[in-house]
Amino acid sequence: MKNLVTASLVFLLTFSAHAARFKIGVLAPEGTNWAKHMKDMGKEIKKKTDGKVKFKFYFGGAQGDEVDVLRKVRINQLQGGIFTGKTLGDIYGDTRLVEIPFVFGDDRAKAWSTVEKLTPYFDKGIQGAGFENLGFFEIGLVYFVSQTKTENLNALKGVKIWSWEGDRIVEAMIKKMQLVSVPLPLPDVLSSLSTGIIEAAYAPAMPIIALQWSSKVKYLVDFPIAYSLGSFLISNKAWAKVSPEHKKIVKEIAKKYMAKVNESNIADNKEALSLIKNGGVEFLKFPKSDEDTAKTLKKEIMTKLKGKLFTAEGLKKLEAAL
Repeated sequence: MKNLVTASLVFLLTFSAHAARFKIGVLAPEGTNWAKHMKDMGKEIKKKTDGKVKFKFYFGGAQGDEVDVLRKVRINQLQGGIFTGKTLGDIYGDTRLVEIPFVFGDDRAKAWSTVEKLTPYFDKGIQGAGFENLGFFEIGLVYFVSQTKTENLNALKGVKIWSWEGDRIVEAMIKKMQLVSVPLPLPDVLSSLSTGIIEAAYAPAMPIIALQWSSKVKYLVDFPIAYSLGSFLISNKAWAKVSPEHKKIVKEIAKKYMAKVNESNIADNKEALSLIKNGGVEFLKFPKSDEDTAKTLKKEIMTKLKGKLFTAEGLKKLEAAL
């Protein structure tokens, strides 16, 4: 009888250690390609692990914004989330190396290739920060949209632009370009464009459409200022509950669906740019000389943030990858 009880306890403990349920916070709304791919991924993982690994996604900011999701992961109310930009940088600053303004111009393929080269380095740093990376994905090239017509980068000086409070890359860029920073919560940007509190904002093409900013601006600067990256992270504590066999399965399936997310985002951003233009927004072409201006701004921002947001080691790895 004693042996039976012992064996039962061992079985239960083993089962518990190899079974995991992940609750994931996502800002992307229900019904988007993002949501579809995440749901399909969860179903396939559940099937391939015989129900031992399950994912529950909370879409549309149901668990709050990214900062809220990160806080909940750290107290184990959630086990993971989709993180971008500033929040991803709060976890591990070197991930933002690929988001330094004016590094890639309009070459998104080069940007993604650089991400792939740096992924092993990023993954190691993310793991040290307490997370397992199930995959990076591109959000897209970032554009200025404005109510004010400008002829070149220097002409943007003095423009009142929305800024995401606490984003050190944006703060450095705004300061170096001599823009006027107006920190606002993301939901307030649309109304602030309407009332004149701000004259400009920045985002990839998809959010410009989804957030309806395109209805409140007259111009898009067809000179991408940066590249935006995201990542699907789960906590090391939660990941430790998955067996080595199932970890391999989860990683393989996640890799497949992150690739699908990228394909969708590339297509959706391309379509969004067409919708913005067809909606009457004028695309501004800046002169070739602005490429030199952009290079100077890039170097100044790198110098300002080295050792503060990202490491000197990481910066060397970026330069080598380029």
